[in-house]
Amino acid sequence: MRHAIRFRWTHSMLGNTPESHFDAVFELVSVLQNAAFWYMKHASKISAQEEVSMDEAKIVHRSLRRGAGLLKYANEEWVNKLLESPEGGSDSDPRVHTAYLNQATAEAQEVTIARAIELKHNAGLISALSNETSKMFTTAANAISSLEEKKFGHWTTYLNLKAAFYAAYAYNYAGQNMLNQDKCGEAIRALQEAKKKYEEAGDLCKEYARTKGPGSQAKPEKHQFFRRLAPIVARTLEKCERENGMIYHQKVPYDPPELELRATYGLVSPDDYTLPPAAPLWSPVTYSAFDLTKNLSEDPSANPKAAQKAEGDLPPVKEVDVHQSTKDHKNDSGCSVM
Repeated sequence: MRHAIRFRWTHSMLGNTPESHFDAVFELVSVLQNAAFWYMKHASKISAQEEVSMDEAKIVHRSLRRGAGLLKYANEEWVNKLLESPEGGSDSDPRVHTAYLNQATAEAQEVTIARAIELKHNAGLISALSNETSKMFTTAANAISSLEEKKFGHWTTYLNLKAAFYAAYAYNYAGQNMLNQDKCGEAIRALQEAKKKYEEAGDLCKEYARTKGPGSQAKPEKHQFFRRLAPIVARTLEKCERENGMIYHQKVPYDPPELELRATYGLVSPDDYTLPPAAPLWSPVTYSAFDLTKNLSEDPSANPKAAQKAEGDLPPVKEVDVHQSTKDHKNDSGCSVM
């Protein structure tokens, strides 16, 4: 039964020409992936609203974790069972899969960071969470860096700018934490690094706007969550330099401080997922009732012209654009998933 029906699916980054297989596992992997993408887009749609309630923020967080869980399950349990190796750049390509999984997990963690900022949690914890998030975006970007730039450059640049941005957040809150511990010299160096990473993220925003490729055209530099950081870094750095000149007189290190490698709380992991058990209807008797010889006449490979027609491009899916509000969110963090 696994090979009885021919399935066709297009891929996120490879246009409208479908890949086709007489393989139900190919269908299962594709369905799992597309369900995951729906959860990611659903989270983006909700977070793009002008006002996001606590219940809606929980939905965003849960959706991204579910999406990541579906991708993790598909990759670990089924991709290795495909009859043929995934096409380069396809959604089942391990590089693309790694990028999607890390992006979904990192975006769920963005919600955690925003919540921590809202509740004014310890600066050291926010720094560690931001550092972990930056590393996830970096892993996602590195995974697809070897793929065709014309198709993947837009996405890679987005992931790199998010990595730089959260590195800036990590160093900013590390600086605040060090100042709280009277380590003023180290705090100054951390905030200098935060300023550098923020400027790097700003440059990548410009590059992202110039780079063409599949996907929506977000404008991260215009979002409140991006804009709010620059004045915070500037104010805190000015305060540290002033207090160091008047009180601490500590030497500013040449190298930036090492960031916390692991957050003690708030780390996000993909939700566990597994397929439900088969319905009792599917018994050996049921399977034996199928006569697969009748399916051979419908095999398009037996007729080259029919096969060529069957392999034609599929019409593109008309997706509704997610409106990114230009108004600031009414919260301290201004977080939204782009």
